[in-house]
Amino acid sequence: MASPRVCIVGLGAMGSAASYHLARRGHRVVGFDRFHPPHAFGSSHGDTRIIREAYFEDPVYVPMVQRAYALWTDVEQRTGMRLYHRTGGAMIGAPDSELVEGALRSAGEHDLAHELVDARTIRSRYPGLRPPDSMVGVLEPRAGVLFPERCITAHLDLAREAGATLRFDEPVLRWEASAGDIRVHTPDGEDRCDYLVVAAGAWTTTLFPDLALPFSVERQVLYWFASRAAGDVFGPERCPVHLWQFDEGGFFYGFPDFGDGIKVARHHHGRVVAPDDVDRDVSAREIADIRGLVRRFVPGADGALRKSAVCVYTNTPDGHFWIDRHPAHANVLIVSPCSGHGFKFASVIGEIVADRIAAVPPRFELSRFAAR
Repeated sequence: MASPRVCIVGLGAMGSAASYHLARRGHRVVGFDRFHPPHAFGSSHGDTRIIREAYFEDPVYVPMVQRAYALWTDVEQRTGMRLYHRTGGAMIGAPDSELVEGALRSAGEHDLAHELVDARTIRSRYPGLRPPDSMVGVLEPRAGVLFPERCITAHLDLAREAGATLRFDEPVLRWEASAGDIRVHTPDGEDRCDYLVVAAGAWTTTLFPDLALPFSVERQVLYWFASRAAGDVFGPERCPVHLWQFDEGGFFYGFPDFGDGIKVARHHHGRVVAPDDVDRDVSAREIADIRGLVRRFVPGADGALRKSAVCVYTNTPDGHFWIDRHPAHANVLIVSPCSGHGFKFASVIGEIVADRIAAVPPRFELSRFAAR
């Protein structure tokens, strides 16, 4: 019997990983993307992404991210590409903040290596970071940086080597299912498959007009600033990835300088947009807003703006992932959105998709990510 044929819509973070894991297991994989990944129109660009283990959002993510670490290492070994740089991580906020309490909860439940330190210790250990005395930090040693464009390229290269057919610049217009057979329509024609995996990010809802999927697309801006600090306080050997919760619950985050500047951004502070109508221009007002945060908390990064970029989050109402089958078609799997914190999990979500299609019992607690 021939192995199942799987069509994958979207070849960014999740779709590229799913293509690899499915093709590696012998499935006949055909992947489609409306652009040529890695590209700058979705959620998986911008040079760097944080990977962290003491997951403040919910302890349920910790076993998944631990598996993701192992899979990223495996992909590095198979391709010879550097995908991960360990810097350590600092989650900084008030002692009773969602960020600090959540990180400590995950660290405690999963016995993770970590330190709870005061602001003075953070300032002494990491001179580029300047939290006020009212803040504390949860430091974790395994946090670091993933390079998203490389990660996607690596997964796509491995998928192709394993036999996947990858079709770029070919958007899926619609799909139809009947009697277990799925037909996928693109401008170039029709393909048939046994299973359909939709990992289309911001475009997911356009492929499910029959479902009232509660997803929203949020515009996000990324910024890279030059250092004006003395010495190399923002180099990756001296500066951790850092995530802050400040004032009335706002979040922003930052990275070490890998040569293009110190990257910083707000987390969940954008306006809702349509995926094909995203304003890619960054205003002076937006730059002034982020500079205000930089001057408060990372003042040595308040140099010239080197560049900026716009990406999008695709959000669920509760901020958790969505990994579930179509309610009427068990052979259609929706693997998106990830609410702005999913890239680090791409390697393991690709494996989860392959397990689902092979009816392998779940390795993780996935009920949080079911349709709701």
